[in-house]
Amino acid sequence: MASVIALDAMGSDRAPKPEIEGAIQAARHFDVRVLLVGPEDIVRAELQRHPAAALLPIEVVHASEVITMEDKAVQAVRAKRDSSMRVGVRLVRDGRATGFVTAGNTGAAMATAKMVLGAIPGVDRPALAAVFPTALGTAASLLDVGANVDCKPHNLEQFAVMGEIYFRSMFGTKRPRVGLLSIGEEESKGNELTRESFALLKQLPINFVGNVEGRDLYNGEVDVIVADGFVGNVALKISEGVAHLVRNTLKESLKATITRQVGALLSRSAFSDFKKRLDHTEYGGAPLLGIKGVCFITHGSSNANAIKNAIRVAAEFAEKPIEGEIEKALAAIKPKEVANTI
Repeated sequence: MASVIALDAMGSDRAPKPEIEGAIQAARHFDVRVLLVGPEDIVRAELQRHPAAALLPIEVVHASEVITMEDKAVQAVRAKRDSSMRVGVRLVRDGRATGFVTAGNTGAAMATAKMVLGAIPGVDRPALAAVFPTALGTAASLLDVGANVDCKPHNLEQFAVMGEIYFRSMFGTKRPRVGLLSIGEEESKGNELTRESFALLKQLPINFVGNVEGRDLYNGEVDVIVADGFVGNVALKISEGVAHLVRNTLKESLKATITRQVGALLSRSAFSDFKKRLDHTEYGGAPLLGIKGVCFITHGSSNANAIKNAIRVAAEFAEKPIEGEIEKALAAIKPKEVANTI
C-alpha cells in the first residue's frame, strides 16, 4: 500500500513551484501519494502548468493561510490555525497521511508538530537530524541541527538514543558509532555541557566512541554525531557553505583547463558524480525525531529534487518502527532529575 505524504505547498522561498515539481517527480518515481496542502486557487493554478500531474496520485487539500519565514514561530502557530503547515500536520494526526514534509519556517514546523502531534513519552525536546556524505562514500547523521538552541546534558543523552535508533533503522547499520561533538577527543575536553553529556552517553547501551571533532564529521569514522542545536546548526551551515565553494571552484577550474574533447567529456562526468555526492538535495531533509508522527523539514531554498527526496525519505521513515523503538529505549534509561531544566 502506497504511503501518503502531506506536503506543505507554500513552505519554500519560491513556493509553490518547487513543491509541485517535486511532488510530481515523487509521485511518478515512487510508490507514494502526495497531498498538496495550501490555498487551493494558488496550488491548482501551478498544477495546471503540468498536465501530466492529472494522471498521477496527487491531491490538493485546501488551507487558507500561510506561515512565512518572517513570522514568529509560536505566534504564527497560534494565530494561523488554518495554515498549510498546521493543516498538513493535522492530516498526519488524523491518519489521512503517513508523513508530513515542509520547506517552511523551522521553528513554526517544530512548534506545530509538538502542539498537534505531541512528543513521544520520555522525550523532553525533539531534535532535527541532518544526513550528509562522508569521504568513505557512506552517510553520517548530525543532531540536533537547530531545533534546540540551548540544551541540558539529558537532552543530548536523548538525542544520542534517538539518533542511534534513526540511523540503525534507516541505514541498516547494526551498531552505529555515536560520537559527541567537542573541541578535543579527550573526555576532559569541551565545555560544561559536553563534559556532563559525555558521562551520560558512556553509560548508554549504544556504541559510544567518545568525543569527536568537527573534522571527524566527514571522515566516515563515526555514524551519528550529537550536539546541541546551536553548535549543530553552525556546523551544518559551515559545511554546506564549504561544499558550495568546492563545487564552484572545481567547476571553474575545469572550465579553465579543459582543452581536448575526450578530456572534457570525462571531466564533466567526474564533476557530475562529484557534485551529486555533495548535493544536500539528495538526502531529503531532516526528520524531527521525538514526535508522535513523521515530520521532515528541508531548506527554504529547496529545489524540486530536494522536495522529491524529502517525500521519498519521509515515506521510507514511515514504514520503520522508529517511534516505538525510541519510546522503549528512553523508558529503559534510568530517570534523571530534570526539574526546572526544560
